[in-house]
Amino acid sequence: MNRLLRAHGFAVTLFESAEDLLDHGDFDKAICIVLDINLDGKSGLDLRRKLAEEGVTAPVIYITGNDSPVNRNAAVASGCVAYLTKPFTAQSLIESVTRAAAA
Repeated sequence: MNRLLRAHGFAVTLFESAEDLLDHGDFDKAICIVLDINLDGKSGLDLRRKLAEEGVTAPVIYITGNDSPVNRNAAVASGCVAYLTKPFTAQSLIESVTRAAAA
C-alpha cells in the first residue's frame, strides 16, 4: 500500500502499532487514516473511537481480511469513507483515498 499510494502522489506515514499512531498527535495534514479492523489483537474500530475522542477528524478507510456483518456495520456506523475487504484492488484503494481527500 505504501508504494501504491506514493506512486499516486500521496504522502504516506506508516506506524508500527496502534500506540504509535495514537502517540503521533499530528493529524492536521492527514487526508485520511487507513486502519485494519484487526490490529495484532486490538480492534481498529476501537482505535478509531479513541482517535475521535482525541479530536481527530481525518476520514477513515477500513481494510479487513475478516469481513463480517458485525464488523461492516460497526465500520459504517463509525462514519468510515470506505470498507475494503482483502484482497482489494489497487484501484479501489486509490479511489477511496481520493474520495477521502475530496471530503
